[in-house]
Amino acid sequence: MIRVIIAEDQKMLRGALTSLLKLENDIEVLAEVSDGQAAWEAIQRYEPDVCLLDIEIPSITGLELAEKLRHAGSTCKIIIVTTFARPGYLQKAMDAKVEGYLLKDEPIDYLIEAIRKVMNGERVISTDLAATLFIKQENPLTDREIEVLRMAKEGKTTHDIGKTLFLTNGTVRNYFSSAIQKLEVESRQQAIEKARENGWI
Repeated sequence: MIRVIIAEDQKMLRGALTSLLKLENDIEVLAEVSDGQAAWEAIQRYEPDVCLLDIEIPSITGLELAEKLRHAGSTCKIIIVTTFARPGYLQKAMDAKVEGYLLKDEPIDYLIEAIRKVMNGERVISTDLAATLFIKQENPLTDREIEVLRMAKEGKTTHDIGKTLFLTNGTVRNYFSSAIQKLEVESRQQAIEKARENGWI
């Protein structure tokens, strides 16, 4: 019996996945949770064979949880199930040594087969994504530019960022300007979005 935990914040999708997996004779759903912290606690409690993780779940993201589990030496197999076909996210998932990375528009049979395959020691990546592994885009941003963009993404103003990093407002603006230029975009918001899509912030 393959023991599974599902971490997905969309209630309807989580319920549908649970119901469909329960129809399989060799799969048992131990728990279904809506955020990363609950997933972490459920994994500690039940020690499942496989954990299905959405990327953008609250408290701890799927990718952060995958890294946390690897650092903790967990033997739980991890399958990321996501709507995001972003190369940066896929690369982060591969770096965290996840066993599967599937898009949510795959048929349920594909997911069920993927669960069985990872239990047999295989790695499963949605076909549409496999090619992106060979198009790894290098991050042109410095650590400071990444830090400034990340803080702006969290809603902090230029003044807030300067105060936190002990920089003048002018210096913070220079970092934004440099990041915008390197990412070949036109605004601070576009720079944040592009860096986020590539998994750099």
